[in-house]
Amino acid sequence: MAAIYSGIYLKLKSGRTPWEDKLKLARFAWISHQCVLPNKEQVLLDWVSHTLVSYHNKKLELEDEVVEKLWAYLDNIIHSRRLQNLLKSGKTISLSFSIAQVINEMLSEACSPKPWQNIGTVLSCSSGILSTPSLSIIYTAKCELLVDLLSKLSKLACQQLASDDAVGPQVFSVLQLTLAQYLLIQRQQTNPNRVFGQVTSHLLQPCLLLRHLLTMRSWTQADDNHVRQHLSREIRNQVETLLRAGLFQPELFSSYKEELLPERELQEKKKGALKSLLLPVNTVQTKLSSDFCEPALHGAVVAASVSLLYKLFLDSYCKAENHLVCFHMLGKLFGCLRLSGLQQGMREDTLSLADWSSELLALEQLLNLVLSNDIYNVASDRIRHKEIQFGFYRRLAQMLLSHSQASIPAWFRCLKLLMSLNHLIVEPDLDDLVASAWIDAEVFELRTKKPQEALISTLFQTYSKLRQFPRLFEEVLTVICQPAAEELRRPVFSAGLTVKLRECLLELPPNQILDILCLFVEKCQTLIIPAVEGSGDMALKLMSVSLVVHAFLFNMRSLDDVTPSPVVLRTQSLLANMQKGIIQPLMELLQAPRRKEEKSDLWLRKASDSALLLVYTWIEIDTLFGFSCSKYVSPAAEIAGAVTTSAARHRSISAFLSGVEEQCWERVMELANSFASTSKYCLELLTLQNMKMILMQTEADPQALQQAAAFILESGRSNMSQRESEPWDGDIGAISDPTYPTAHWHLVISNLTILLPYISLKDVEYIANVLLETLVLAKTQEAAADQEPFISIGKISLGLMHSSFLPEMKVLHCAFLTSLIHQFTRVLPSAARDAVDLPLQQLTAGGIPWHEEILAPCRPIDPLEAPSEDKLLKNEPSLSWKTLEKVAKCVVLLAKNGCPVILEESQLESCLGLLEIASLLKLDSLLPSDCTRCFLVLLSLLANTRPSASCSKLLLLKFSSTCFHLLRCLQAGRNANSVFKVFHASDVLETVMSSQLPASEVFTDVLTVPVWSEYLQEVEAFLENFLQMIIERRQSVRLNLEKFLSFLMSYKADVGEAKSKGGRNCNPAAEQVLLMAFTTLCHVVTLYLQQLPEKKQQSVEVLSALLEPVVLQMAGTVEHGLQRNNPNQPLPVAFIPSVTTLLKADLSHAVKKGWQTECSRFLEQPRIKLYQQFYSQILRELPCAGGDLQFLQSALQFLTVFCSVPKLYPGKETAITVVFAMRKLLAGPAVTTQVIQSMEVELTEVLVQLLGNCSAEEFYAIMRLVLQGLEMKNVWQQKAKEVLSAVTLTKLLLSCPLSGDKEKAFWFASPQIITALAMQTKEACQDQSLISTIAVPILETVAALLRQGEGVLLNPHHVSLAFSILLTVPLDRLKTEDYQSVFVGVHEVLFSIVQCHPKVLLKAAPSFLNSFHRLVVSVMHEGRQKGDRGNTDEFEVILKCAHLVERMYTHIAAEMEDFTVFSAFIVAQYVTELQKVTLHPAVKRHLTEGIYHILDLCIERDIKFLNMSLPAGVREVFKDLYDDYNHYHKAKKQGEEKYTA
Repeated sequence: MAAIYSGIYLKLKSGRTPWEDKLKLARFAWISHQCVLPNKEQVLLDWVSHTLVSYHNKKLELEDEVVEKLWAYLDNIIHSRRLQNLLKSGKTISLSFSIAQVINEMLSEACSPKPWQNIGTVLSCSSGILSTPSLSIIYTAKCELLVDLLSKLSKLACQQLASDDAVGPQVFSVLQLTLAQYLLIQRQQTNPNRVFGQVTSHLLQPCLLLRHLLTMRSWTQADDNHVRQHLSREIRNQVETLLRAGLFQPELFSSYKEELLPERELQEKKKGALKSLLLPVNTVQTKLSSDFCEPALHGAVVAASVSLLYKLFLDSYCKAENHLVCFHMLGKLFGCLRLSGLQQGMREDTLSLADWSSELLALEQLLNLVLSNDIYNVASDRIRHKEIQFGFYRRLAQMLLSHSQASIPAWFRCLKLLMSLNHLIVEPDLDDLVASAWIDAEVFELRTKKPQEALISTLFQTYSKLRQFPRLFEEVLTVICQPAAEELRRPVFSAGLTVKLRECLLELPPNQILDILCLFVEKCQTLIIPAVEGSGDMALKLMSVSLVVHAFLFNMRSLDDVTPSPVVLRTQSLLANMQKGIIQPLMELLQAPRRKEEKSDLWLRKASDSALLLVYTWIEIDTLFGFSCSKYVSPAAEIAGAVTTSAARHRSISAFLSGVEEQCWERVMELANSFASTSKYCLELLTLQNMKMILMQTEADPQALQQAAAFILESGRSNMSQRESEPWDGDIGAISDPTYPTAHWHLVISNLTILLPYISLKDVEYIANVLLETLVLAKTQEAAADQEPFISIGKISLGLMHSSFLPEMKVLHCAFLTSLIHQFTRVLPSAARDAVDLPLQQLTAGGIPWHEEILAPCRPIDPLEAPSEDKLLKNEPSLSWKTLEKVAKCVVLLAKNGCPVILEESQLESCLGLLEIASLLKLDSLLPSDCTRCFLVLLSLLANTRPSASCSKLLLLKFSSTCFHLLRCLQAGRNANSVFKVFHASDVLETVMSSQLPASEVFTDVLTVPVWSEYLQEVEAFLENFLQMIIERRQSVRLNLEKFLSFLMSYKADVGEAKSKGGRNCNPAAEQVLLMAFTTLCHVVTLYLQQLPEKKQQSVEVLSALLEPVVLQMAGTVEHGLQRNNPNQPLPVAFIPSVTTLLKADLSHAVKKGWQTECSRFLEQPRIKLYQQFYSQILRELPCAGGDLQFLQSALQFLTVFCSVPKLYPGKETAITVVFAMRKLLAGPAVTTQVIQSMEVELTEVLVQLLGNCSAEEFYAIMRLVLQGLEMKNVWQQKAKEVLSAVTLTKLLLSCPLSGDKEKAFWFASPQIITALAMQTKEACQDQSLISTIAVPILETVAALLRQGEGVLLNPHHVSLAFSILLTVPLDRLKTEDYQSVFVGVHEVLFSIVQCHPKVLLKAAPSFLNSFHRLVVSVMHEGRQKGDRGNTDEFEVILKCAHLVERMYTHIAAEMEDFTVFSAFIVAQYVTELQKVTLHPAVKRHLTEGIYHILDLCIERDIKFLNMSLPAGVREVFKDLYDDYNHYHKAKKQGEEKYTA
């Protein structure tokens, strides 16, 4: 042994031994038991460490390859199981500090332009060292080394993030581990100054850069998923914790205070000598201003860091008494931003748009923190601090307004925050604010419009609360009257702003509103109207003023009978001034004759828009006030006597306007109609208003109504035909050439109920055609971005299609269908388009009165008409029905003759698009003739068209599936039977099958694609519905079904004959369609037979006689298909439902024949062998099916029927065989928890049949199978799927009704089951991947077991075992979907105990409270406020979890009276956790509502106890909570109790 020892050691130390041999010897020595060295592991570790240190200290020269192998050897040792076992056994093994220095140097080299290639090995070594406590001491004992390592790793991570290469996981996992170690050491440090020095000297800059790059990186699919979703967030949180603990410790506050409050420093000097100051703020500022990254990044990193540092500062020091210090810190940090340079005269152009964006975003976050932490107290600042804060914010506002950045959303948000702090901050610059942020702002993007509207809404709310709305709008008017910055100003009020204005106007006194309106009207009369002619600038001002007047009049509170008389008189005076001072001069100006070239002038267009807008506003408001206020006298009333009877009856618009003659008005209308803008739209609105007024008269004039409706449609007809339109925001002032078609179409569709009765059939057809065209266009423009709040023509049309009004508009419904059929004919090839005898051409022939059914009841009856003629007419079919009969015969004939129209792929796609539009119609509400027309179109498309050879088969399948789906929708309608007026039922079935059987032959190579199975399902559903209709009608049932059966048999015979003559084999796709038809016929007849009462013997005999040949044919087809199928190949999925239906039919037949009493007689039937073979094949394939849901569901449905007759089992097989196959299926590698959930119903149905028909001995064997799966050896042997299988079977057993010995056996085994589940959970939770696979199903099973065990599980210990499961399952560091599953699972177990085992709960109250408190803590942690809130789906999950916590609190308070003693303890737990986090408001709302119910249980003694015993910080939180409880919840509860019986 000594020789071995000395030999190896000497060779390792010897300079003569080659390095390759040394490495081989070292590896051998580490793994071999023959080599016995004293303290061998330490010796080898020291040797490799010393070698690497010597090399890096230049004392040893080695080749790069040898160095790499040495690092790999060190890495293998550190990660070896041998080393871990030795350390666990208590042996002391250590590393030298010098190796830590070498690792740090290697990482430093990796950050250089020429990094060492195999840095991954060094990273692996450092990871192993840090994760092994006895080795990590080389870093933890020398904190400087750990700080240096952290700094180097941060730089390395930044290098990766800044590059375009994919981000790998290694650097970030080591970085996360290092951060965790450093945070542990940081907390143990007792010298805060030393920690501050470490952080600022080495970590502050790399950490801030790292956080910025992690936040701003555009992650791609190539980046590692774990880094992207979890590590990046975890590292950001660790960096924030590090900075807060390093820079802002409580002990450092005095240093911050001394530095930030210089006047206080002077006072202290008088009292005694100053201590040496740390100057922390200056240190941080210096670090931020120095160059620690690329110049292009520096500004953005500082901007992102400033708001973070301020947030951490406030989190640490923000208390009421420290608010001034917090403000001064804000000023210092703001000084780090480049924005502060603008206040010292820096040129604006030194900042790019991206720089402005990042700087303003930082400023916004700073101001947000000031606002949310109440740093600025207006009174305190003014009285105590000489308005130091106000001055700072004033300078900020001046800087923002003098450097307008209206294209950046954050600029608006900063101004809004300053307004929220104190409106006086921006008050001196109100005119600049109104101009740059509102009237003259060029805002086009939606993301910028939202913050702009938020800012202006804040202005509205502030000045309306201050009752200074006139002051605000004086400034608005001043800005409007200034020369426009651009040739065309944006409208003053967007649709969103109008809503906010309305809210404010409803709160304002009416006199203030009238003050504003009088101001605008007066300015318009005196300044604008005299100078508008020929001036584009004045016309733009006029338009802006008109829009403001319109907005105010339309959104103010209406006059009514309780409005004070002075207000009514002022309003009358205002409207009279408008009419005489503005409207009348404008009308005179517009009626003057103009040359053609003059009509295109901007001023004329804008003057026309303003005039018509004011006329419309005036008439609408005048009419409204006339109806709502009896004291109101219209200014138009004085001229009412001058209006002719005809004009009054027709309610001509000129009748409302004094001094405006009919001819003058017509010239104005002609001018307005020439502009596709606001004026033309207002003309339509005025005409519509006129229609409403006529309709309100006792004798409405139909001719006037028809003319008005025709005018509105005609007005926009030419613009609608241009097919070029833009979305519209709904603002009347924003209508221009591109948006006018949208506004016009919106007006027409919104008022269809008024217009439709008075428009001609031709106009109805026009509306239907436009509707169809816009829907087709909408399909192609679905992906338009950034148009969400805007109105588009497509959205309007889709809205009408989805509305419940369209089916009520029978004429339009009918016309749209006609238009749709015309569109189908246009899609057909040109040859087919010219053929007059094709079905679609016949349906689109002119002169056929398709509207007859709708219009006939409305026609007046002629009393002179002869009665005999009337009777003849009634008995004779109308022209439309004659056409439908003719088309029906044509469809059937063409299908029989096989003369289809060939469609190219583009034509097929167009047809599919039209079918999707047809699906928007309410097909179940069509009139009889329309229903039949639609049926004929769909049947013709299926039977009389074929795709070209080059067409996509998947597209064709989708087309056919859509046709059948729409046919099914028609079948669900109330007029579905109208089809039988033109068709024999058997003809429809034959036409469908004669087209689909040959057509399906091309689908042989797509039988495994999901679209094929969807197609089969649609055809099957159509046939099933149609056959049910035939049977339910009870007209020629036998004849129709026999004809259909004979057709299917003849097709089968033809195929058989072709095969016998040596021709081709039967096509598998066609065979599946044929089998599906037989199956559907068999299923419908069998089902109907089962439902028939025994009295109807004749019907039973008829259908039984029909069923026998169906069953025979079906059996033959199935047997033939199975013979052709290779035994080693899986069963075709289409065959399984057929065999299931066949078996059901045989069982039904047996029951009807009375064989159920003599089962052996039925068992002699020749198809027993077929069923048994099929059963055996399914049991063989079941475990291998994987995730093929369609096969699994069909197979389980067959087993459900098969297992209902135990005598069918082949040989000695029993129910145990089936359960064993199910267990193997559930343990399969491809079967996930999602797959199990999808087939849970089918699995339960099989088990119900098995357990219902098996013996007690067989049930005991099944229970043994389940318990075997729950044994611990399975999880130890990595057989997690076996455990999942057993857990699932247990859950399924709980869903089955058990009785007698079987029930006793199950509940006898239940303690063993719940113990096994507890142990399995403990093991599963040690592996993160098994939580969703094992732990969640166990939680679901335990919840079900506890619910079913109510009154059965009598031993409290067995129920208490559930708590050990709940306390084992982790609730942190889970993916969102896993978190939700675990949370809901734990909650359901707790709820089951609360509801079903209350006695156990009281004995185990600590365990219950502990388990429930884990849920509360978890949801608080996940629901805390974060800078990056994450995606909406994640937040929705957290909200649902918070709601569950609220529900549990409420249930405890309402149902568990004995739990009252624990109420104070529950509240104490809640507030203790609440003090640690800042919850998101939505999460807090749920939790607060829940804890209020617990506070209801607390008596006065509990409240006193909590106030006395809680720690100081927690007590403050409780005090706030209790105050809110008294203010909101208790008062509300007492109010409700007052009115409770």
